[in-house]
Amino acid sequence: MVGSSHEALHRIFQKEPELLTKALQRVLNVPFPRPREIAALNVDLTEVEPVERRVDTLLRAETDEGTYLLVVESQGKVDERKRGSWPYYLSFLYEKYRCEPALIVITQSSATARWASRPIRLGFPGWYSLTVRPLVLGPDNVPVIADEQQARQDPPLAVLSAMTHGRGPRVAAILESLVAGLEELDPDSAAAFVQFVDSCLTDPQAKQIWRDLMTATQYFFRHQVAEQVREEGREEGREEGREEGLEAGLEAGRQRLREMIFRILASRGVPVTDAVRGHVGACQDLDQLDAWAQRALSVADAAELFSEE
Repeated sequence: MVGSSHEALHRIFQKEPELLTKALQRVLNVPFPRPREIAALNVDLTEVEPVERRVDTLLRAETDEGTYLLVVESQGKVDERKRGSWPYYLSFLYEKYRCEPALIVITQSSATARWASRPIRLGFPGWYSLTVRPLVLGPDNVPVIADEQQARQDPPLAVLSAMTHGRGPRVAAILESLVAGLEELDPDSAAAFVQFVDSCLTDPQAKQIWRDLMTATQYFFRHQVAEQVREEGREEGREEGREEGLEAGLEAGRQRLREMIFRILASRGVPVTDAVRGHVGACQDLDQLDAWAQRALSVADAAELFSEE
């Protein structure tokens, strides 16, 4: 499971390598040739001496015009040490693979993007021995996709939009459109993208919007994010149990699941009768409530929740 925003921002290109070349061509207007094949390489750049150096993601792209190395770095903030490490990465990789390397930096911060896009020049003015020009993907050049039709036309780019604009004022519209875009993908790919977006959303409000949207989709319960949300609910119940007594904590967990069931049904336009609401409200079994929450994703009638009883 992707554990942080930093990891998600670069590992998405391991899941969807063509998204990277598409971003180079369509976002940065870089005439990168169409790859015939893309393969992930070992990211370890450690030398014989005990100095450990690792890039975030390293891909090899085979094209009709040659073989290229795509070095992807996820950057959360300005870090002047990169002035030395990024040129080292490129020189080392060229020496090791004898392929032309290109450095791509992805960030959620406009300030970091402006910093990263400045060329790194080593040498003296007028005669630089080495110049590094990073290609930067960030909120200032990745398009905002807040329209369902656009998201359906290009779901991976809609994912990248959500990942880079997760702190912006239009995040709700972006995430709602992305849900529509995910419907165009196979369930496993959609579930993986759900995780990447969830990991990238560092703003608590944006993350809650995303998880509320996901509880009403078929992808949510296919992925570890669902278990993480349920575990958070259980932990919340345990915490309340420590503070207010065990039974109060358990009831908090049950109530959370009841609300999830009703929210899923409402989002799918399935009417909830008083009888169904009363039956769910009376249930004291956490496992049963969890099973009903998963069943709510597919039933056509709310009464079908209880069909297996």
